[in-house]
Amino acid sequence: MMKNITLGQYYPVDSWVHRLDPRIKILLTIAMIVAVFMVKSLVGYALVLAFVYLAARMAKIPFKMLVKGVRALRFILILTFLLNLFFNTGATMLVEWGFVKITLEGLNQAIHYSLRLVFLVMGTSLMTLTTSPIALSDGMELLLSPLKVIRFPAHELAMMMSIALRFIPTLMEEADKIMKAQMARGADFESGNLIARAKAMVPLLVPLFVSAFRRAGDLAMAMESRCYHGGENRTRLRVLKITKNDWIAVGSTLALIALIVLESRLVPDIVTLVQGWLGTSPAEALEELPT
Repeated sequence: MMKNITLGQYYPVDSWVHRLDPRIKILLTIAMIVAVFMVKSLVGYALVLAFVYLAARMAKIPFKMLVKGVRALRFILILTFLLNLFFNTGATMLVEWGFVKITLEGLNQAIHYSLRLVFLVMGTSLMTLTTSPIALSDGMELLLSPLKVIRFPAHELAMMMSIALRFIPTLMEEADKIMKAQMARGADFESGNLIARAKAMVPLLVPLFVSAFRRAGDLAMAMESRCYHGGENRTRLRVLKITKNDWIAVGSTLALIALIVLESRLVPDIVTLVQGWLGTSPAEALEELPT
């Protein structure tokens, strides 16, 4: 599972998406996430999926890499779906068996939240796969630079975020090595109930934290040896410039948002669609069934 985490990894190829300005990619990722939360029907999610697929093809990134990143969070997705399915109170009852109550509104919310989480991971992974940590740090710093007038540490914050993203795959790889070494010595991480598995993870966390602190110390020493003093009077080897391709990407994302807004007004949501298929509310349809 740890090898399937794509968030924070960089896929080094030469593509049209890789050459986009990192500031534009950060803003477009935020815009796409906002657009996903505006979706109200399955048609809108299909539009977002097509947009992400085309972006991955243009970035020369295998789409299965994005799917692997989602697969690594399958337990969180299942938990999110079940919590929204069983603990959402709605008026349209679908299933009622003892204390188990499933409503159409709960099913609708479970589908929406799960799909939003999927596209949130896909969009963020696509940004990190096509943007190097240095470019990502420069882009975030320039976006936050207007806040320097109120003495906001834009450079330091951007540096911390880029380092955190960079170390996610490194720590996951380190955890995988430690887990395999302990399994070779007889450790069992898969059998038993949830509490037993959680206790079995304790011997894994201790050396992982030790390794993380050691890497942090080595990084701090390397930065000090190179006379790093933050963003004050710091120059850049490559000056970021917005090109025609960046405006094309902005136009494509705005077109996606316009289509989502249009479909939200023309296409009914899941609840209305199901009620239309049944010709009446699901509760009334269940009451009319012969006993």
